[in-house]
Amino acid sequence: MSEHRRKPPQPQGGGRAAARRGQSGSASGRRAAPRGATGSPADSYGSTSYGADSQGSGGEERAYGGRAEARRAAQKGGGRRRAADPAGPGRGRGRPADPGKKRFVDYPRHDRDGWHRWVPSWKLVTGLFIGFVGSLVAMVGVGYAMVSIPNENDAAKSQNNVYYWADGSQMVATGTGVNRQNVTIDKIPEAMQWAVISAENKSFYQDSGVDPMGIARALANMARGGQTQGGSTITQQYVKNTYLSQDQTVTRKFKEMFISIKVGTKRTKPQILQGYLNTSYYGRGAYGIQAAARTYYNKDAVDLKPSECAFLASLLKGATYYDPAGNESLDKAATASANLERSKERWSWILGEMHKDKHLSDAQYQDAIKKYPMPRDRKATKGMTGQISYLADTAKKYVLSHSNISELEFDRGGFQIYTTFKRDKVNALNAAVKKIQKERLNPKRELDKYVQFGAASVVPNDGAIVALYGGDGYENGHFTNNADTQGVPVGSTWKPFVLAAAMQYGTYDSGGEGISPLSKYNGDDHLKVKKPDGSYYLNKDNSFFFQKNESPHKWGYITLRKAMEQSINTPFVQLGVDVGMSHVRDVARSAGILDGSMSVDLNPSFAIGTSTPSAIRMADAYATFAASGKQADPYSVTAVKKDGQDQPGFAKPKPKQAMQANIANNVTDVLENVIQNGTAQNAKALGRTAAGKTGTTDKNKSAWFVGYTQQLSTSVAMFRENPKNHKLLSMNGTAGKDSIHGGDIPTQVWTEYMRAALKNANDPGFPAAVKIGKVNDEAGAPSPTPSITITPSQTPSESPSPSPSVTETSPSPSATETCQWGWGNNCNGANGGTGGTTTGGTDGGTSPSPSVTDTTGTGTTRGNGNGNGGLFGGQNG
Repeated sequence: MSEHRRKPPQPQGGGRAAARRGQSGSASGRRAAPRGATGSPADSYGSTSYGADSQGSGGEERAYGGRAEARRAAQKGGGRRRAADPAGPGRGRGRPADPGKKRFVDYPRHDRDGWHRWVPSWKLVTGLFIGFVGSLVAMVGVGYAMVSIPNENDAAKSQNNVYYWADGSQMVATGTGVNRQNVTIDKIPEAMQWAVISAENKSFYQDSGVDPMGIARALANMARGGQTQGGSTITQQYVKNTYLSQDQTVTRKFKEMFISIKVGTKRTKPQILQGYLNTSYYGRGAYGIQAAARTYYNKDAVDLKPSECAFLASLLKGATYYDPAGNESLDKAATASANLERSKERWSWILGEMHKDKHLSDAQYQDAIKKYPMPRDRKATKGMTGQISYLADTAKKYVLSHSNISELEFDRGGFQIYTTFKRDKVNALNAAVKKIQKERLNPKRELDKYVQFGAASVVPNDGAIVALYGGDGYENGHFTNNADTQGVPVGSTWKPFVLAAAMQYGTYDSGGEGISPLSKYNGDDHLKVKKPDGSYYLNKDNSFFFQKNESPHKWGYITLRKAMEQSINTPFVQLGVDVGMSHVRDVARSAGILDGSMSVDLNPSFAIGTSTPSAIRMADAYATFAASGKQADPYSVTAVKKDGQDQPGFAKPKPKQAMQANIANNVTDVLENVIQNGTAQNAKALGRTAAGKTGTTDKNKSAWFVGYTQQLSTSVAMFRENPKNHKLLSMNGTAGKDSIHGGDIPTQVWTEYMRAALKNANDPGFPAAVKIGKVNDEAGAPSPTPSITITPSQTPSESPSPSPSVTETSPSPSATETCQWGWGNNCNGANGGTGGTTTGGTDGGTSPSPSVTDTTGTGTTRGNGNGNGGLFGGQNG
């Protein structure tokens, strides 16, 4: 023992025994600080202890076994002295005391330091994995036990849909309740069975009936809010078909998976294939292969030929796009010609796959592929005749676009659809068209053939569609709803939007002040159109472009009011350029016209009606003028119920102030004068206050009249259409006239209908128009000398033939045209610029060479009206 160690002085009174007693008794008092607490070097690095009896004074045990251990402890503590851990000596920073008893789940781990504490042990990972797998197996087992196998006989119990008039009485009951008949697999040709297998699920006889990856993709897509997806195997599609509810939810997807698994183990493949073919939808309201065979080929399924089987199998990809009859009422892309091309392509592909899979011999394939099996024409279903077919069509599109109800679910029936249509007004509109047709047209005359009408009637400040005329009826082979389609240019009925834009925005040189209807513009024929920079529009050969009127009458400088009265083109073309065509477009949009129906090229012709809105949308837009600037989207359905429960999505659209009331009232005042003294004088026979505008287009391919009172806004379109390619034909010579103008037959139909529709109604007139805007005398016209008045003139003015909105001989301005305005944010140079906003001048649209000649729709089929109380009801549809 070192000689330097000193024996500490003995405590007084009692020796070692007393010291021991004092040490044991100190537990009741304050404990002495452990070593290291004082920060003294002596505390941390005391003398070395040896053996079991190496103790300091009073028998106290040293904190560390040696200097090395003390050094390690200091370093672990961060190299600085710190108070002793109350949990006990020797612990690292932040470590808890040893647990009193072992934890069931040791996490965070008590015997690890730092980040190692958060790394789970292999025991914990293994336990969790086993628990998860066990739970999953248990859940699958419970789900498998709880679901039942579907039966195609249950799915066949579909119901009719019932449509109701606005007064609550039944309009028509239609659906698929009687157009379904299940057949056994032995009554389904093998060619039909192999056609769907080759096209839909080649591994049908080998797979388990479930595609896990397909289900995973569908669930992931639904979780992201993307498009819903169905099962990819025939078994899964059969299971999906038997659901009367087609809600795309995760719960339904899991249930579908369990059912598919059970079906795959409990039923034979022929039974599954039979169920699939008996529950699939083939279009035209036909569910099941037997109904499809009758609908398309008027034969039983057992008698189908391989070529016909391939056609019917092609419909399973989507009858809307593969039925050669077309279905423009649901999608404007589903034209008869486009569908026929798609159908032929898929039909030939399916036959090729059947041959490649050795389900057709060489001889059978050659016989089947040599001629496309054109199905018979579509027939009207029971009750869907006359105008009822178009009313139900419009209401159905509205339902599909304003709810989560799929077309498949809707066609299975069970819905009650309450519409806005009024029986007396629908009958009055139909009677008006038929009366004028009979009086003015002779179907035996070549130039009177193929004449069609489309019309719609909307309530101002509400948007309810109370009547429409869609055509001759499904029973007569006319399946396109003329009231709810695009493709017929509106001509001069577009000019009120140009005038409204001038009053709202002014011209490029008016300093933002609106332009008065009494402003003067040159109304002469064959005028150059001036750009805001002072240059003129040029043709493609760099010669000057001239805007033409129908009549060579020399009007000189006339007011815009007079130009509207006589429907003269040249003032409104120049006005549209001065205002900016983007502003004209914005005003039309705010009034209710859809973007998709407006011309893409905002060239000079845009001002005189190259756009093609539907009859419903034109009636609705003019209703905005009738309601002093308040616009309400058109709607045709007020409520939908199923199993007594109201379906969401059918709240009545709320009117909004689309333009200043006084601007709308001034437009109305100008349009009153069109009836009193202008091109629509035939409408004076109505015998009450009304306003409206006629429209006639290039080559006389269409004629319009849109007019309104405060109670009702109605549009009437008349046109000829080639029944084979649906292109518009000229009406020159129709009804024995050199040309048909909007003020002629369309105005007669309008007047006949409005007289009946407003019978016994009061005549509230229109709100008075207050003087608006500045009188523009900077276009070369002398200052107006007559006093400003807004009331219609009482003396009819000179009324030469109104001008069609687009001249047939005018060539297109060239691509050299520059920005129409010298100011504003949308001054993008040539007309090839992009579409503009409401802040600047005319944007050139997408074409560098805006066409002025024959832009009235000479080559396209008439598409769906998109949102006319139908497929897309909202304004931005």
